[in-house]
Amino acid sequence: MFVPKANNPFLAALLTLLASAFLAGTTLLAKMLGTDVLGPALNPLQISQGRFIFALAAFSVAAVVLRLRFTHVAWPTHTLRVVFGWGGVTLMFAAAAFIPLSDATAISLLNPVIGMLLAIPFLGERIGPVRLTAAAIALAGAMILLRPTPDAFQPAALLALGAAVALGFELIVMKRLTGREGPMQILLINNVIGVCIASAAAVWVWIAPTPAQWVALAGIGLLMASAQTCFINAIARADAGFVGPFFYATLVFAAIYDFAIFGVRPDAVSVIGTLIILCGAGLLMWREGRIRPSVGSPVGKMTTPAD
Repeated sequence: MFVPKANNPFLAALLTLLASAFLAGTTLLAKMLGTDVLGPALNPLQISQGRFIFALAAFSVAAVVLRLRFTHVAWPTHTLRVVFGWGGVTLMFAAAAFIPLSDATAISLLNPVIGMLLAIPFLGERIGPVRLTAAAIALAGAMILLRPTPDAFQPAALLALGAAVALGFELIVMKRLTGREGPMQILLINNVIGVCIASAAAVWVWIAPTPAQWVALAGIGLLMASAQTCFINAIARADAGFVGPFFYATLVFAAIYDFAIFGVRPDAVSVIGTLIILCGAGLLMWREGRIRPSVGSPVGKMTTPAD
């Protein structure tokens, strides 16, 4: 029988920061694969397929070593989570090939805010003025990064926005699973389903990768496996609203990676938009840091007063 993890906000925050560093690494490799850095550009659908295949290989080895025992599996919930996760990751990989990593990451990482809003109808959480203000600030920063003017508008930024929506839904579904199944079981099953979905989509665009691209695809899978492991253990130890905002550290890692490899320096609009998003995330993090789920409260719900 699966026993839920004890609440540990500090460990949850640390694990999420580690996950953010790994996640930024996957977008960097996806950008290299989606351009001509390592060979002919690969379609984002093929990149997602590689991500799932190599992540599954890593989790399969871990499952054997740990002698994983399966408990009751909520197949419909797993499948729903994978559909959202696969869609979000694929859109994110596509956006990374066309716009700066910092911009793509900033927009796609609106998912904690979107997840917070979705938690109202799906998890029964309540939202008050502080959370609404944080969401409004973060969304305003995203609008700046979208550059909604005829001369500066980046169509590819809409891909990152779509990724944020999909990953926001995934966050909600994931919280449903973490209270009922063990982290390793969740990760293994989700990647099995992910390989099936991603392969069915990639078969139409698949081309033979170069040796360097195979290495990068393996790197994406291993980094994503590490990020998933950290995040799934983090969200099992703290509320979704508390864990989510720590992912904004991915912005810093993405900017560093993009500058180190591609020499991309964020322009003034990128800096302003990102800082505004961080302000919104910081306000949300401050508010959620003062909230703790009550002992014995239903899984996935927060027994908190309206802000």
